[in-house]
Amino acid sequence: MKTRYIVTYDISSDERRTSVFKLLRGHGEHLQFSVFQCDLTERARVTLAARMHALIDLDEDQILLINLGPTEGRAASCIEALGRRYMPPERTVIVI
Repeated sequence: MKTRYIVTYDISSDERRTSVFKLLRGHGEHLQFSVFQCDLTERARVTLAARMHALIDLDEDQILLINLGPTEGRAASCIEALGRRYMPPERTVIVI
């Protein structure tokens, strides 16, 4: 079962921030500057957290993983937007 997470980060170094961005881009949808939506199994969450942990300075940087619940349950409708309407990322398949 997958769980939806909002992953947000505040990283002071451009190099470390870029590394975390590239890692997250492979695991979720980029929603805003430092915000991703990731649908992860527990194993994938643990692996991703360990990889991000290795990339950051633990004294200067911060990454938050916010658990929204199962992707098939509450998580599908629990984001509220003020201002511009929130549009869930569209998943598309590209056949090459």
